[in-house]
Amino acid sequence: MIKSLIINPGSTSTKLGIFEDEKLVSEETLRHTTEEIAQFEKIVDQVDFRKGMILDFLAEKGEDIKSFNVIVGRGGLLKPIPSGTYAVTDKLIEDLKIGVGGEHASNLGGILAKGIADEIGVPSYIVDPVVVDELEPVARISGVPELPRVSIFHALNQKAVAKRYAKEVGKAYEDLNLIVVHMGGGVSVGAHTGGRIVDVFNALSGEGAFSPERAGGVPPAALVEMCFSGEYTKDEIKKKLIGNGGYNALVGTNNAQEVYKRSLTDEKVKLVFDAFIYQVSKDIGAMSTVLKGKVDQIILTGGIAYGEQVTSDIKDRVSFIAPVTVYPGEDELLALAQGALRVMNGEEEAKIY
Repeated sequence: MIKSLIINPGSTSTKLGIFEDEKLVSEETLRHTTEEIAQFEKIVDQVDFRKGMILDFLAEKGEDIKSFNVIVGRGGLLKPIPSGTYAVTDKLIEDLKIGVGGEHASNLGGILAKGIADEIGVPSYIVDPVVVDELEPVARISGVPELPRVSIFHALNQKAVAKRYAKEVGKAYEDLNLIVVHMGGGVSVGAHTGGRIVDVFNALSGEGAFSPERAGGVPPAALVEMCFSGEYTKDEIKKKLIGNGGYNALVGTNNAQEVYKRSLTDEKVKLVFDAFIYQVSKDIGAMSTVLKGKVDQIILTGGIAYGEQVTSDIKDRVSFIAPVTVYPGEDELLALAQGALRVMNGEEEAKIY
């Protein structure tokens, strides 16, 4: 039995999971107030503060820190890397600290994992960070040489549900052609083949379907005019695209369930709800061409996949391509634990950053 401590830092919280193999023994979300976070100039400055809270929580639970066999952290904004479980090395820590891919709370995951693991002499890992990049060269080309397409998406959950489906049908993930659709605050649609995600709609910075908080693809010429109109600052434009876009801008809320309920009585909201279905389905259709129409399964996942009307409407549009499986939610703690287990059990080798 392998006992693991999983650490998933968010902007105002640190989610913890204690696992025995794949069994969740205990789960806790440590909340951090705005005032607590505000005392730190940079995200990396929060390490000691968050580590102290984690150790205090374990002590309160009566958990002997030395009883853990492995510590796993959420991967942060590193340089683009292939999918996998990565040993937390000094080089990886260095890039997380300097924010080589940007500053984000998830950068703390690997730092915290290694800090605790080193004290008790066990390995530390990160698993499938958002910068996982397995794109084919042809998928990187855009019409502007200075603006290549990049891979930033829900890699952890996409890989986890794809491997879950493969296991359930008794096939190797590497032998399947899958389209995985993660629907949360952002939406990412990925084409999986040969064990790689060879193309994906960037969930962060403006591709594909709009989502509760993202604008998705918008008319570029009109966006340029807006940028140079003098009416908005750079930060205001960014907020329109990431954070205040999508459902937020169109109907005033990022709550997908509320949007559905309002769509039952409000025609304008229904049009937005239908447009979301329409655009996600278009993205699935696009990824089917990446796989040359040879699609074994379409998988819908993420928080929005709890909505039965959403999944039913998407199935109605795309089931001619392939059967559809729904795995609602996003069990990141389990996905991180499973990534470490595959290495600890000898199913995979840990990658080196």
